Amino acid sequence: MARSPRPNSRSDASAPADALTVTLSSGASASMEHEGASWNLVVDGTPQSNVVPDDPRDLRFAYIRHMGRVIEHAWPGSEPLTALHLGAGAMSIPRFVEELHPGSRQQVIELEPELVELVRRVAPLPRHASIRVRYGDAREQLSRLPKGLLGAADLLVVDIFAGAQTPAHVTSVEFFEDLVPFLAPDGLVLVNIADGHELRFARGELATLMDVFTEVSVITDPAVAKGRRFGNLMAIARPRNEASTPLRERLDGIHRTLASEFPPASLIDHRGVEQLTAGRAPVHDAEAKPSPKPGRGIFTARRSGGWN
Repeated sequence: MARSPRPNSRSDASAPADALTVTLSSGASASMEHEGASWNLVVDGTPQSNVVPDDPRDLRFAYIRHMGRVIEHAWPGSEPLTALHLGAGAMSIPRFVEELHPGSRQQVIELEPELVELVRRVAPLPRHASIRVRYGDAREQLSRLPKGLLGAADLLVVDIFAGAQTPAHVTSVEFFEDLVPFLAPDGLVLVNIADGHELRFARGELATLMDVFTEVSVITDPAVAKGRRFGNLMAIARPRNEASTPLRERLDGIHRTLASEFPPASLIDHRGVEQLTAGRAPVHDAEAKPSPKPGRGIFTARRSGGWN
């Protein structure tokens, strides 16, 4: 059940249309588009995330909802978490974490200050939440984070996009190795991967994660997993640490949850990821490439149950 709306969480639905669009430092256009009780963040025509200000548990984009399901199953209580988010979007997951785990300590890294200010104007963050935002390139900012975050992150979310693509320099073995020191012994990494036909990029990204972490699983739409259409694959990785709990234990019961949703999704376990990535080598900085651009028409119509 959702909590009662907070006075400071009310969205700015009365703002003039031109106030809901900004130009980012990259030259891209970002806008917040009102849709009933929710707002969609759209960057250069690509829907990137959605937020329902008065109900942070209402995650309407499928891949974001999949992240939420992992958080619910991996941390079933309400104890505060320490979370590091690379990429801000509409702050959907930081809001969700705060709602389920009040008092969580959260750090967000985002390249575009204008994007964060736009989101905050339309859908302000809860005043009591400990959500700090640091601006700059995600990989560059890692070395500048507070030392207190080292070994402390229960949750580390990688959801980095420049327009419709994930930049190459945040897809490599070297990048993910830079994340490992921040993880708590039983921490988890969630990575949003976008790809389409044949999953060439996604397979390389998953092979990269498997090279750095001890276990990797994926949640996605079965049609996306088979390379039949463009969409998102949400990877879950746990560190090479004797204290880390196997994903099958952390995510017990999530299969039923995913199957009952609309549209339904499935979890590919580590063995399935091994099969999916057979023959693919990990990607290093020297050969890293950005994720593919989605084809025309991908975002002109919504699928039932929200964007994937």
